[in-house]
Amino acid sequence: MTHTSAQTPIPSSDASVSDAARAAAHKPEGKDASEGMGWPPLAGVVQLALQSPKLQGVLASVGEPRLHISAIDEARSWVARAIAEKSVVVIVTATSREAQDLTAELSDMMGDAVAMFPAWETLPHERLSPGSETVGARLKVLRRLAHPHDIPGEQPIRVVVAPARSFIQPIMKGLGEREPIILAEDTDVTGIATRLAEMGYQHVDLVGKRGEFAVRGGVVDIFPSTAELPVRAELWGDEISDLRAFSVGDQRTIENFDPGVVPVYPCRELLIDDGVRARAEKMARTHASNATLADALTKISEGVAVEGMESLIPVLFDGPMVTLPEEVAAADPSATTTVLVMSPEKVQRRADDLIATGKEFVKAGWEAAAMGAESPIDTAALAEAEGSNDDLNVDQSAYRSLGAMEKTAEHHGLSWWTCAPPGFLGSAEPSSTLELDFSTGPQPKGKPGDVEKAMSELHDHVAHGGRLVFTALTPASTQRMSGRFREAGIGVTPDADPQNPPAPGKATVIRAVLHGGLVIPHVDDAQPTDSDNAASSAASRPLLVVAETDFTGNRIAAYGDGRRRPRRKRNRVDPLSLNPGDLVVHETHGIGRFVKMQERSVGKGADATRREYMVLEYAPSKRGGAADHLYVPMDSLDLLSRYVGGENPSLSKMGGSDWKNTKKKARAAVRDIAADLVQLYAKRQAAPGYAFSPDTPWQREMEDNFPFTETEDQYNAIEAVKEDMEKPVPMDRVIVGDVGYGKTEVAVRAAFKAVQDGKQVVLLVPTTLLAQQHFATFSERMEGFPITIRQLSRFTTPKQAREVLTGLAEGQVDIVIGTHRLLQTGVQWKNLGLVIVDEEQRFGVEHKEHIKALRSHVDMLTMSATPIPRTLEMSMAGIRDMSTILTPPEDRHPVLTYVGVQEDKQIAAAIRRELLRDGQVFYVHNRVRSIEQAAQHIRELVPEARVVVAHGQMNEDQLENTVEGFWDREYDVLVCTTIVETGLDISNANTLIVENAHHMGLAQLHQLRGRVGRSRERGYAYFLYPPLQTLTETSYDRLSTIAQNNDLGAGMAVAMKDLEMRGAGNVLGAEQSGHIAGVGFDLYVRLVGEAVEAFKAMADGKPIDGSDKENKETRIDINVDAHIPTSYIASERLRLAAYRDLAQAKNEEALQNVRAELVDRYGQPPQEIDRLLAVARLRMVCRECGVTDVVATGANKAAISFSPIELPDSGRVRLGRLYPGAQYRATTHNVVVPAPKKGRGIRAQAVKDEELLQWCADVMTSLLGKPRRDVASGVQPDTTGGKSHQKNSTKSKVR
Repeated sequence: MTHTSAQTPIPSSDASVSDAARAAAHKPEGKDASEGMGWPPLAGVVQLALQSPKLQGVLASVGEPRLHISAIDEARSWVARAIAEKSVVVIVTATSREAQDLTAELSDMMGDAVAMFPAWETLPHERLSPGSETVGARLKVLRRLAHPHDIPGEQPIRVVVAPARSFIQPIMKGLGEREPIILAEDTDVTGIATRLAEMGYQHVDLVGKRGEFAVRGGVVDIFPSTAELPVRAELWGDEISDLRAFSVGDQRTIENFDPGVVPVYPCRELLIDDGVRARAEKMARTHASNATLADALTKISEGVAVEGMESLIPVLFDGPMVTLPEEVAAADPSATTTVLVMSPEKVQRRADDLIATGKEFVKAGWEAAAMGAESPIDTAALAEAEGSNDDLNVDQSAYRSLGAMEKTAEHHGLSWWTCAPPGFLGSAEPSSTLELDFSTGPQPKGKPGDVEKAMSELHDHVAHGGRLVFTALTPASTQRMSGRFREAGIGVTPDADPQNPPAPGKATVIRAVLHGGLVIPHVDDAQPTDSDNAASSAASRPLLVVAETDFTGNRIAAYGDGRRRPRRKRNRVDPLSLNPGDLVVHETHGIGRFVKMQERSVGKGADATRREYMVLEYAPSKRGGAADHLYVPMDSLDLLSRYVGGENPSLSKMGGSDWKNTKKKARAAVRDIAADLVQLYAKRQAAPGYAFSPDTPWQREMEDNFPFTETEDQYNAIEAVKEDMEKPVPMDRVIVGDVGYGKTEVAVRAAFKAVQDGKQVVLLVPTTLLAQQHFATFSERMEGFPITIRQLSRFTTPKQAREVLTGLAEGQVDIVIGTHRLLQTGVQWKNLGLVIVDEEQRFGVEHKEHIKALRSHVDMLTMSATPIPRTLEMSMAGIRDMSTILTPPEDRHPVLTYVGVQEDKQIAAAIRRELLRDGQVFYVHNRVRSIEQAAQHIRELVPEARVVVAHGQMNEDQLENTVEGFWDREYDVLVCTTIVETGLDISNANTLIVENAHHMGLAQLHQLRGRVGRSRERGYAYFLYPPLQTLTETSYDRLSTIAQNNDLGAGMAVAMKDLEMRGAGNVLGAEQSGHIAGVGFDLYVRLVGEAVEAFKAMADGKPIDGSDKENKETRIDINVDAHIPTSYIASERLRLAAYRDLAQAKNEEALQNVRAELVDRYGQPPQEIDRLLAVARLRMVCRECGVTDVVATGANKAAISFSPIELPDSGRVRLGRLYPGAQYRATTHNVVVPAPKKGRGIRAQAVKDEELLQWCADVMTSLLGKPRRDVASGVQPDTTGGKSHQKNSTKSKVR
């Protein structure tokens, strides 16, 4: 063993360092310099701590069948780590949150020898399947236990941490034998698509979430259930030739990122094999009377996975059910295995609750949930029907009691240990109790006086040769604390590992997770060596471990690993999903109906070419006649958009004047709006704004403390806001993002940036509760920086309010967060630089006027979640810049939404289910008069719940205390009015129950639903209406819309539906509503954009075209085989999206980007696609030359017509000279040139494809005197020297 810096030999806990410690130490898990060595960050500290006699006592007891350890909570991970030295450990905690905390701490001590076994987020009887990532994580743990050496470089598991819920739920035997698919370059993956489908992966055309895969020719995209990023495998035959990670947002490969070896674990526990199919088929016949059940069983018998089929495991699986400790013991029978139950009383209560709720849930029939909810499955009843032989299995599959688990452990020869804080003996005998009287170090919890005192204590400890370890979560915190220690005269070393443990007389600052510090006594060798006095004086000094939370008092929110993912600004992939019958708007022809996509062949034999068209149906041109059909070539897709507007508009007539007139009227109306908007724009451009300076080191430090990884869109929004702030023109940006998508973090960073330049920031919010919430968030994020933050709302006393106003006027307050009180007259600012408006749609007109008055000279940032119906006005018009955040945060699940009749049983079961996972409930009752009665009713239904009431008419103190108490988890159920609608962010509240939901608007329902499901737990929303209520059509529409759109980021879809249901009337005021309905929303926005551009140009003094000329459609109809073959992109919607991208590419760079994306996503493109790119380049040449039609005409398409081209006399002479036989029609500005042919005489063949495209481009450029363009490569060749000579020689062959 290598000696330490203090030359003190480290005696191992046993005679030598155990295998477990050595194995744990060899995995690259470290986060600092120790990473180079491959040690976990706390490995060196653990090595030293294990010398302590107390932990030696724990080690000596390993192997005893029963033991109760009495120790404070902060010591739990150290005790577990000590036991793991000689035994495999199964740790049981009461809740998932405790399990996550312990897993994080132990991982930093032992690397990946620790694994968490997560619980299903659903109850066993629910008609819902657990998430694929949960199942993947469970199966990965079981596989690693059974086959520790599957993945090279992974060490065997020594510690499994399980919440009570997953510990007492039995699992199917043999799950650990399921072999994962190993993805790595040069590995054989024969039949990968079939294997993935068998493992429960869903075959889709576009991979978006875990548990999905897509196959496109030789490219397979997979999002493994346990991976952070999806991977793309390119196959050569059945071998992987290239493996790379890609981003879900834009579907492009992430550069410079090697995914290494990627194991793919199944994402369902019940896999449909022949045995399961046969049993399902037999049961489907038996239970034909129960339609829902029979339907599910029939699908399973056909091999189709059904949502919630896990609830049928007891009757479909014919093997035995086992528990987690049995699986751990069976993995290595020769190893000692210890079950360690943390806080046994809490675990016992949790287990009892789970068993009771499981039974209660079956009783609370969900028949009432009329719109899409299913009743749970009572497997016990099914088993009775099947015959008594299954009873045992059903019984085995239900939650076990803790007593039964203890007997199981005893039966398999496992030790059963418990650990609880001092004073909790439980059922332990005093004789079998090991008392570990550990104490905690200094815990100032952020109080300034106490922090100074703690610092002097630490200084004293280190000055006398003691060892000090400080752990922090982010690199920024470690830097800041190192700085503070140096200021206090304490020497700092950056990290420690087993070969260099924490040195005496210094502070070792390590980046690791600990939720509390500990004093570990007698860690040094008692015999001092003469060579080192420091060691001898340290012999009596304990090892002091201090965690960041002890100092700041903030809970560690998440375990962000601090890695910034590689990002680029790219367009998100948003495939057009058009269904037959959808309405679309064609810019030239008006509103039509989408019929189908169709491929047509033109010509015969060798000359045949294929092109794909979109078929649209228009109103018949003759009364009573058949509908007209328009074939839109795919290269003109940029002229199409989906129609959103009126309820059901009439289809336009092709070629009629109606559409032109409708557009003309809309254009005229748009001009008026645009003029107003542009005045504001001009004012802003002329206003002397302030250009903020680039990011400071403090800015970077504050951003590094963000505990989550930013999503791609969030990152782009932050960058855009900073860019705007650094310009001298005042910023005016709108951030649109769904509820809980991280808009606040954008605001935090913008505010911090403004304060760095000595400017003041105001954050306006619509409600007092939200003001309080933002105040807490901002204070926590900016803690430790010299920034003064104040709030001004109903909760501030008159005295405090006066102080805040004085502070604003004198410049002592940097950031003020408040409601519309801040807009009252008499608020003076010393140096206002940034105004942030949250939930903009909630402010009234007069408030907006106040805000508008500020807008022309300070930077504005507005945020909104349900954008379109209300905030359309200016962001869409291009006057305000807009950033959208569409990517949901990691580990976010869609909220499960039930709509149905209100029943007491259902409400009670829903509240109990939430209490089981230590969650909280919002219960919305929107009448202040009867709210107390509603609360009393809930107290009677669920006596164990702590119920509290909140509404807007309460006095300030009471309301503040109530919400504060709910925030601090003192209450379980908050019975409230819709005051919670805006922005109350309580991540622990994950069930929402709304009474009388039929009275609420769609945006309101969506906002309310956004209050839950904001953490890793799955959220539930119940929208209920009274039993005897008949719903109006609109109410029914609203409720079914909210029930259907419950995916992540459904805000846009809900807003669009809202626009459709209400008509677009109240979007922009009366005068515009008809025009939106007339031309459709997308085209209307485009018209506003065009008008604004024109006015902007005028304001900037540029010449503008005032005529009503429109963008003309460029029509290219010649003999070219250019389409996307179905063998290359099979999915219709993805083909459509690719065509759209090509049609919208307006320059060579955009075209190259589209091609690069196609290569990345689908592999090397066939020749037809390169021809499509050439057609797109020819369209660019047409636009440059002002030509709208290039069409093959005449008998057998023997000539090609170009129009309009105006030729002067000299041009006509040139035409005759260059192209003999060509004609020019002066009245129609039409040039007709004989089509080129290869060869001579009777054998001459028509030129087609690339050569024909190049010839067409050359005709236009040569006649109009423009530089020549190469349409095959997009290059504009040099017109001088040898190259052009070569080109001319090839041209002479084609005549």
